[in-house]
Amino acid sequence: MWLECRVLETGCGGRRRSLRLTVMRLPCSFWFLLLLGAGGLLLLHLQDLTETLQQQNQGAKVIFSQVQAIRKEPCTYCPDNDKQSDPAEDSFTRPAQPKQLPVFPWVQHSSLTNPRDITAAHVTKSHRKLLLKSGPLVQQLNADPPGQIKENPDRMTQVQQSRQRLMREVCAKYTSGTTKQTITRMHVSRIFVEDKHKLLYCEVPKAGCSNWKRVLMVLQGLSSSTGEIQHDEVHYGNHLKRLDSFDQKAIIHRLKTYTKVLFLREPFERLVSAFRDKFESPNSYYHPVFGKPIISKYRSNATQYALRTGAGVTFKEFIQYLLDVHRPVGMDIHWEPVGHLCSPCLLDYDFLGKFETLEEEANFLLRRIGAPSNLTFPSFKDRNPNAERTSLEITRRYFAQLNVTERQMAYDFYYMDYLMFNYSKPFKDLH
Repeated sequence: MWLECRVLETGCGGRRRSLRLTVMRLPCSFWFLLLLGAGGLLLLHLQDLTETLQQQNQGAKVIFSQVQAIRKEPCTYCPDNDKQSDPAEDSFTRPAQPKQLPVFPWVQHSSLTNPRDITAAHVTKSHRKLLLKSGPLVQQLNADPPGQIKENPDRMTQVQQSRQRLMREVCAKYTSGTTKQTITRMHVSRIFVEDKHKLLYCEVPKAGCSNWKRVLMVLQGLSSSTGEIQHDEVHYGNHLKRLDSFDQKAIIHRLKTYTKVLFLREPFERLVSAFRDKFESPNSYYHPVFGKPIISKYRSNATQYALRTGAGVTFKEFIQYLLDVHRPVGMDIHWEPVGHLCSPCLLDYDFLGKFETLEEEANFLLRRIGAPSNLTFPSFKDRNPNAERTSLEITRRYFAQLNVTERQMAYDFYYMDYLMFNYSKPFKDLH
């Protein structure tokens, strides 16, 4: 079309040339409008694709890099075993379902043939509609008032059956039609091993994990009492073995025969607890590593002191970082969704405990695995002991600092945790 217009311009003169050029401009405009419309459709498609990428942003590859970053901070987590391993052992097919353990009558393992780890914290609206339209979910029995489990042990059997049934229903709906996924060392990297009582405990920070590590140390004979174990010994000592430190055969054996335990907490409450612990108290790791880039990106007119130290991150800035697909610094296990940390759809845990009744449920579990009768789950708080424990009321005060859109996006971020473990919506305006 360009060449044709040029020929006319050279060979024609005066008003005749103007007229012919006007005639030829019409098809050019027509094609331009067509291209503009196609570009608009492409932009709509890319917008939908961007949403999907945001939801997959914390997938397996990202988590792997985050695990490497986490191991650089021995003061906060028990260091992993970093020995070189045979690449052939780094992944293996999913083992057969664990045998039913006689001490846990509720353990009736799922007949799912293609369970898959949930690698995205977000769920798109279409996924959410699929989950909700695929039939009514099993209504889980929520945590009972203190004392009921001790007085009626059968109640815990009912609770466990209901929790596991709900988790498997959600996993089945989310993974419907997906291909079989293998278990890698990354999937079991947060699981601690206690061989004497055949216990596998997946670490969920801010859900009683420090005291659980104390219990594991006592079970291993490393201490006679949980009260004797100081905080630094729990996190610096490197006394506990992780499941990913074993070879392939040993990992499969333990997954098949040991009791797999997972304790959970209301997602928003766990998030606020992590924020208060890491950003509102002095911290030589989280302030420079996370605080500085967060303040630099999300605070306008930041002072030189804030930029230099990373101290004083606000909860709103923290949420902006959490929800940003282009975060200035990676994720952290203290606020990573449980679906990432412990792969519940892939590993099929035998005991699902709740932080809301932590001591009672933990003590019930300890009696069932044959722990010493004098060992009970500790209730003390050794980090910031004078600070009030994060409660639902405190959580609501923090989230009141956010607007409706930010609260909704945060809820979407943890939606699978809310759905899989039957925690109710914390705010009425969420959908």
